[in-house]
Amino acid sequence: MKIKTIILTSALITMLFVGCGKKTVTPPVTPPEATPNVVTTASIVNSETTFEKAISSKGTWIIAITKNLAIDRDLVVEGEYKNGKKDTAGKDIIQRKIALYTQDEARKVTARFTLTAPKLTFNSPMGSIEHGTFKGDLYVSVSNFQLKDATVDGNVYFTTADAKSTFKMDATSKVTGKQEIKK
Repeated sequence: MKIKTIILTSALITMLFVGCGKKTVTPPVTPPEATPNVVTTASIVNSETTFEKAISSKGTWIIAITKNLAIDRDLVVEGEYKNGKKDTAGKDIIQRKIALYTQDEARKVTARFTLTAPKLTFNSPMGSIEHGTFKGDLYVSVSNFQLKDATVDGNVYFTTADAKSTFKMDATSKVTGKQEIKK
């Protein structure tokens, strides 16, 4: 009987040590193509509150809306942002973009949206509005502002001569109102 008790006790102690021992877990291997190579993020927004937060100086370099938005207050885009890319000299590229569209994996525009506000002032350098419509008056206070495949259903006012002289819009963009300097 003593031998059975010793064997059973030994077996229980062995199972206890094996069951409570430290396990080594090998982490899953991430394939190289799944490793991100960009450290910046976009703000994907679908409400007035998140849009206003995203365009603030504490927002992100790209603000992408996922539906039409109508905001009854004047808006101001502020802050200087790097887009995560480098120029040919190796310097960070500064950019701020309002994306009024969605796209697929091949970067083909799949839907376009309208942002409506009484006034949108762009104070962020190297700014753009892309692939959608802004309804209201746009005030540009920075140089090198661009419209890319976008419509401004309203006026574009430049607060400086430099902002006006460096303004660009591609052949598919349009402004329905006037374009002039207004301080």
